[in-house]
Amino acid sequence: MYPALAVVDALTVDKRDTLLWIGSEGGVEQELVKRAAQSVPFEAIQAGGLHGIGLLSVARNLMRLARGLTQSLTLVRSWKPDVLFVTGGFVSVPVALACWLRRVPILVYLPDIEPGWAIKFLSRFARRIAVTCEASHKFLPARKVVVTGYPLRRELIEARGAKQRASAYFRLDASRKTILFAGGSKGAQSLNRAWSKILDQVLERWQVIHISGTLDAGAAQARREQLSDALKSRYKLFPYLHSEEMGLALTAADLVVSRAGASTLGEYPLMGLPAILVPYPFAWRYQKVNADYLTERGAAARLDNERLSDELLPTLERLLSDETRLAEMRQRARELARPQAAFDLAAQLRELAGRSTA
Repeated sequence: MYPALAVVDALTVDKRDTLLWIGSEGGVEQELVKRAAQSVPFEAIQAGGLHGIGLLSVARNLMRLARGLTQSLTLVRSWKPDVLFVTGGFVSVPVALACWLRRVPILVYLPDIEPGWAIKFLSRFARRIAVTCEASHKFLPARKVVVTGYPLRRELIEARGAKQRASAYFRLDASRKTILFAGGSKGAQSLNRAWSKILDQVLERWQVIHISGTLDAGAAQARREQLSDALKSRYKLFPYLHSEEMGLALTAADLVVSRAGASTLGEYPLMGLPAILVPYPFAWRYQKVNADYLTERGAAARLDNERLSDELLPTLERLLSDETRLAEMRQRARELARPQAAFDLAAQLRELAGRSTA
């Protein structure tokens, strides 16, 4: 979702480009697109996943995909696109098939290092496959792959280095190190529970920006009410942060604790932000592969979910007390940054469309 919005932002710099966003019926995309890219029209189609569900659901979703293909063919005939950009997900499948049938070139972007089912399927029809990291080469047809990096929203890039503004926004104490604890947009229950257990000990020494996720917001707020007034002043709790606020949170932090979704491959290197990554255990291997990529390059430390309660506090103490290690992790992270990724992807799209990339 957010990588596509970053590319849309890069494309709208050129007023010659006409864009259409196609998303799923009943999905959250429409509201986010309306907020982030007001000039881009949105069309909803039917779609459904086929992986990891029961036979009845497979049959139902096959019917939805068939209807989605019919809807997509209608949209392709009416819009006559020069190129299609997809970032995976089941809603991409009928659109990509419709464009392939109409001989519209397709650019697939893989945010994670290891592709999921949808990307593997769509790569057969793609003219080109853009990837975040060179480590993805082994999973995809080499002749189609180009490394662009993870496309980042303009608000994140503009926040980079604005430490003083970020500290003022969150009312932080400049004498204390800041931990950003990101529980996800909806919430990461095991992460938030482990965090709740050590919260008092953490706040005795450091200050925290905690993004609890909307589903865990009530429990996080109740936990905050248990704190003393002194500790409350060091605990900045939010259910969710939009991109402009998230950029400031990343800039303010000295260390981040989070899952290992694809955004960690772009956002943390951009900010030179050391990370403790806890891969979601039920996301196949995708998050583990992402976490290992950053860990092996010295930009992060990985904790497994089942060991989180025992190892989180000691890992925080070890890293935050070692300024030399933190400085090295910052440098290693920065070496992986590709802040121009969104513009590189926009250039790839214009090239496939037969347009100037100037």
